[in-house]
Amino acid sequence: MTQYSIGVDLGGTNLRAATVDQDGKILAQVSASTSPEKGRDHVIGELVDCIQELRSKQTEGRFAGVGIGVPGFILIDKGIIVGSNNLAFLEGFALRDDIERRLGAPVILENDANAAALGESWIGAGADVDDLVLLTLGTGIGGGIIYNNRVMHGREGMAGELGHITVVPNGNPCGCGNVGCLEKHASATAITCTAELMKVTNHPNPTAEDIYKLAVAGDWKAQQIFRSMGEALGVALATLINTFNFPLYLLSGGPLPAWDYFAPAMMDEVKRRSFTFRNTKTRIEKAKLGGQAGLYGAAYLPFQAQKDRP
Repeated sequence: MTQYSIGVDLGGTNLRAATVDQDGKILAQVSASTSPEKGRDHVIGELVDCIQELRSKQTEGRFAGVGIGVPGFILIDKGIIVGSNNLAFLEGFALRDDIERRLGAPVILENDANAAALGESWIGAGADVDDLVLLTLGTGIGGGIIYNNRVMHGREGMAGELGHITVVPNGNPCGCGNVGCLEKHASATAITCTAELMKVTNHPNPTAEDIYKLAVAGDWKAQQIFRSMGEALGVALATLINTFNFPLYLLSGGPLPAWDYFAPAMMDEVKRRSFTFRNTKTRIEKAKLGGQAGLYGAAYLPFQAQKDRP
């Protein structure tokens, strides 16, 4: 019998949910605004309504459960978010148990970057390997580590905070309390902040895309920003390669179109800093699923949980 699950990508301003079958085919999809200013009950109500809408449309197949990707730290065993700037009103709340009670169905919570990594592992760029690392480049930098086709959680579920690897020992200060974190030197925010400091453009609020367009047009300052970004990524990737010796390391996110401008410097740093990389067939590639990776990964969680049951 065909099985299906529902994957949810819950963000600070929007949520997306999709019905996905066991072969990774999206059967239906809905979206809604989370409107956090309306409070926790409203957000959870919107989430539950989207899931119930999808379930009502799916008249065939056996329902495996719900997977939800959320930003922040999650106590996996308890199903509680303990650190999320975008969903602060959910911190310390038994979110998983509350949604299970409302739906009468099994629910699994997962960090959104971990879910994206799992999606790439299931049916994306990593479908041909068992082990991979994903770096998600955006406002910050997230990450997910997949070992033996499963998310590596660590003791409390907080493994994979790859954006906080130190790449510049005395670099830019980070909100986490460290200095020189990868996300302060290679994220979309880092790109725009550096551009403002270098006065690359007179635009009052330039985006990373604006800086990319200037680089394409030949602006040497913009090109240097992406070279610097690539160097920071290369330091982090070399560290990860030396640590894990996995076959595949993926990058995803908004700045990916600038690959040709940051990847050469990135690869130079990796080759210089990683003996492992120089002597193995390690791959560093673009992720394939884009913004859908988290949905796919969240939807895969219930299928994976079924495999674990006796």
